[in-house]
Amino acid sequence: MSIPIPGSRVLPPPASERPLVIAHRGASGYLPEHTLAAYELAVRQGADYIEPDLVITRDGVLIARHENEIGGTTDVAVRFPERRAARVVDGDTVTGWFAEDFTLAEIKSLRARERLAFRDRSHDGRHEIPTLTEVLDLVARLEAETGRRIGLYPETKHPTYFRSIGLPLEEPLLEALHARGYRTAADPVFIQSFATGNLRMLRSRTGLRLIQLLDDSGAPWDLRSAGDPRTYADLATAAGLREIASWADGIGPHKRLIVPLGAEGSLGSPTALVAEAHAAGLLVHPWTFRSEAAFLHPAYRGDPQAEMRQFLALGVDGIFTDFPGVAVGAVRGVR
Repeated sequence: MSIPIPGSRVLPPPASERPLVIAHRGASGYLPEHTLAAYELAVRQGADYIEPDLVITRDGVLIARHENEIGGTTDVAVRFPERRAARVVDGDTVTGWFAEDFTLAEIKSLRARERLAFRDRSHDGRHEIPTLTEVLDLVARLEAETGRRIGLYPETKHPTYFRSIGLPLEEPLLEALHARGYRTAADPVFIQSFATGNLRMLRSRTGLRLIQLLDDSGAPWDLRSAGDPRTYADLATAAGLREIASWADGIGPHKRLIVPLGAEGSLGSPTALVAEAHAAGLLVHPWTFRSEAAFLHPAYRGDPQAEMRQFLALGVDGIFTDFPGVAVGAVRGVR
């Protein structure tokens, strides 16, 4: 049974009889990512879950940004040009403007902008950078308006880095979620991470469901920095998946781990990843499904739902998408 958010009535969980539609950074194909407007549009389009990626301010407030480098998604370069800096984040030197160098008040003076040049830029400058609290408030309001349960799928970004500088993400995230009544696996929350160590820690501190993200190359930074030679490819093996099942409830794999590229960039035959993950008791939520030609393989002949239907037929339990309305149509068999 779902635990009610204080002050609200108990609502049924997001649809579980069909694969989940997870709005990647909100309806980010239409509006600047990680804005309240993008999250709300995703819900209006029928998304089951919205995904706030989380970083943190200098004064310890969780905010929704895909990266702690915020120069590409805000007007910070114009408002605070003198704050440009370099940081080593998960082993890579990054130059730009970093959330952890700003107070919440300063972050609130910024406005979001579209990250991709070929997407609509007409909303640049209109939207604030939301806090996690504001995202939770939005969900509560939309649940009251729509009468349906809306899921949350937060990602802890660069958790090893943030803990190393004394600004851990996990404790304030759990405090915020638990305070709203999100505590158990029956609640519509998945916490995701590319790292493994913070998920192991979270497993001991919450009953909420956890998702191990898997990229199609490289390795989790927490493993690399500890001298552990395992890569994402190792974790995606049958043995690796069984190990993941000891700390997570599912995986969020890059879609090329399920349908790889073959010779000369052609689509290859599907792998056994979905079946092996299910055999280990893990859910499978691949990423990221987008409608633009820049992202959609030519084999799908310009039809993003064709790609989604292929993955749905392979048995995935949900899909991350920038275009939730398109995905809802694919899931429901409506074009």
